[in-house]
Amino acid sequence: MGKNKQESNKTKVKSNKTKFIIIGSIVAIIMGISAAFSTNDITSDNTQNTRLSIDTTKGSPLLGSESAQVTIIEFGDYQCPFCQKWNQNTKPLIEKNYIDTGKVNLIYVDFPIVGPDSIKVHAGSYCAAEQGLYWQYHDFVYANQGHENNGWAGTNNLKNLVSGINGLDVDSFSKCLDSGKYEDRVKENKDIASKNGAKSTPSFIVIGSDGRTTPISGAQPYSVFQQTIDRMLT
Repeated sequence: MGKNKQESNKTKVKSNKTKFIIIGSIVAIIMGISAAFSTNDITSDNTQNTRLSIDTTKGSPLLGSESAQVTIIEFGDYQCPFCQKWNQNTKPLIEKNYIDTGKVNLIYVDFPIVGPDSIKVHAGSYCAAEQGLYWQYHDFVYANQGHENNGWAGTNNLKNLVSGINGLDVDSFSKCLDSGKYEDRVKENKDIASKNGAKSTPSFIVIGSDGRTTPISGAQPYSVFQQTIDRMLT
């Protein structure tokens, strides 16, 4: 049963191991994007003609179609309550209306800044990915998030927590988690997020097919993303 479920999930989630989002060369107004990340609001005139080079090869598997016109890059922390809010309130609507229809894809890049357990819980996502269950882990962990830095995301609690993910081999997951083999990957993603202007979680960069980019900071409602995406699709 677990094997069939994983194969079914793989039809929606495509690996981006070789994906490197290159939108030309970095230009001077990159500082404008960094400034935009420090705010809590996004307006239509925040769209930039900036060209960015963002390494997403160490981030999540691609959620959605590789041929989608718009890409959302999210920088988040599994311990961040605002990230949980976005994942539960906004992401499902984006999936239904844009990702499932082939218009948008999403890449999640680790930005573990809340506390030391953030490294471990993010590393766990790639242990789950070994079993084809990255996005199931992603959504499950956010749905079962505890209070910041109270130990819920620590190694032992995490092993117990993931037993609730349908189809996950907990023993294999635990061995992977204990090995620590993905912790450097998580730290590299943190550096990538910082270099691309992320200052808080969640932070986003929305990229259109023509290279236009719009930074969005905070757990903004669906309407903000809808406005940004529709503008890029026209």
